[in-house]
Amino acid sequence: MTNKKGTVYLIGAGPGDPGLLTLKGLECIKQADVIVYDRLAGPRLLEQRRSDAECIFVGKQPDRHILTQGEINQLLVEKAMQGLTVARLKGGDPFVFGRGGEEAEELARHGIPFEIIPGVTSAIAVPAYAGIPVTHRDFTSTLAIITGNEDPTKETSNIEWSKIATGVGTLIFLMGMGNLPGIVDKLLQHGRAPQTPVALIRWGTRPEQKTLVGCLDNISRLAREHDFKNPAIIIVGEVVRLRDKLSWFENKPLFGKRVLVTRSREQASELSRAIERLGGEPVEFPTIAIAAPEDNAPLENALANLSRYQWIIFTSVNGVKYFFNTLQQLNGDVRDLKGINICAIGPQTGKALRKMALKVDYIPTEYRAEAIVEGLKGKLSAGDRVLLPRADIARKVLPEALSRMGVQVDEVTAYRTVVGTGNAGDIKDMLVNGSIDLITFTSSSTVRNFINLLGEANPGEFVNNARIACIGPITATTARDLGLPVHIEAKEYTISGLLQAILDSIKSGK
Repeated sequence: MTNKKGTVYLIGAGPGDPGLLTLKGLECIKQADVIVYDRLAGPRLLEQRRSDAECIFVGKQPDRHILTQGEINQLLVEKAMQGLTVARLKGGDPFVFGRGGEEAEELARHGIPFEIIPGVTSAIAVPAYAGIPVTHRDFTSTLAIITGNEDPTKETSNIEWSKIATGVGTLIFLMGMGNLPGIVDKLLQHGRAPQTPVALIRWGTRPEQKTLVGCLDNISRLAREHDFKNPAIIIVGEVVRLRDKLSWFENKPLFGKRVLVTRSREQASELSRAIERLGGEPVEFPTIAIAAPEDNAPLENALANLSRYQWIIFTSVNGVKYFFNTLQQLNGDVRDLKGINICAIGPQTGKALRKMALKVDYIPTEYRAEAIVEGLKGKLSAGDRVLLPRADIARKVLPEALSRMGVQVDEVTAYRTVVGTGNAGDIKDMLVNGSIDLITFTSSSTVRNFINLLGEANPGEFVNNARIACIGPITATTARDLGLPVHIEAKEYTISGLLQAILDSIKSGK
């Protein structure tokens, strides 16, 4: 065991939306040896950890603790004493009813270095996501954040009910759903008007956010009728009336939708970020992974003889990436492509090529192999030589059609698609429970591997009520051939086109 003590970072993980984590908090997560987290620290934040980081769930809930607070304190001390860097992820802000002060005291008592990384507190962010400003010059300039965990019936209270009931405009109660009737009674007893607006917001800032609005004299009944439980905040005050005007998050087109993303982990972020911007929750299940060829000699040989080619056709962003990685390993660069015409299957592949300072000579209007063949008919001559660097598993339509035109095609493997390592067990459970609303497929490989990873004989039945969206006709045909229903098919075979097709489907109610 090392004599050097590690540092503990008490990090406010924010209220749930992973985008609300601070930059410093993210940096600490990426550097940590150990991450200690609870249920209110969004699980997607863990995706930012080092691959070798130890993750420890301490699972504090209002009615059940996996570890007591004392045991959590001791765990932090033990890990730091081993010389490890510890990220303690706490929902919201660690010093706003997060017991971060107690943890910091324990660390200080043992002489362990620590830092406090403030977080966005749910007391402010959650009402904002429900369209409720906690202060407003036309309504109130006073705000109180109050624990909802204290038993309102106990003889001696730390809450001065007589002062806050009528002396503060906006009251925010955290962790108070179990005590809602008692909180309401106390406020009414001390003079708050029965018609004062109240909002309950559950899982705030997340796609499953739910908001229930009433007033002091009926909110307890409404909460029972709607089975409204923790984690939720209670907001009392006239500012609640602004929700009708200012609600924005719940109006997003994918709000409340959980969308399965089956792309490779390296490529999933583009689609996932777009889903989040539209109000949905992406669930990443990488059914494929991208790897270098087992034998790179054919590609290396082609790159060593680039001058013999009239055209190079790139059919994916991955093809561009691995082509130029290998070219650089051979001490080559874009100058080696002088005089060669460049074709890209679609705009994203074209964008990747332009980033390499290459002009793209042809992009078909329809982004698939058949359209490339049609478009190149007047540009290629019999005897021309074409290099086709692409995946090890790919349709033969393009090389066969070009060969029939008298073109010599050198088809080489630039990269491999292999089965991904997504957590199939968790995804199965979510599908069975009806927790997935949409499944997206961006290639035939994602479809095949999805079915193989889940190991289902009747995949069409297994996907339950989830709707399936495919990036284009080739992927859609593969899905149907393998027994999956296809509800949405993009007209433009890009990520943007896929998202637009999903939005059009939702808008039309189909």
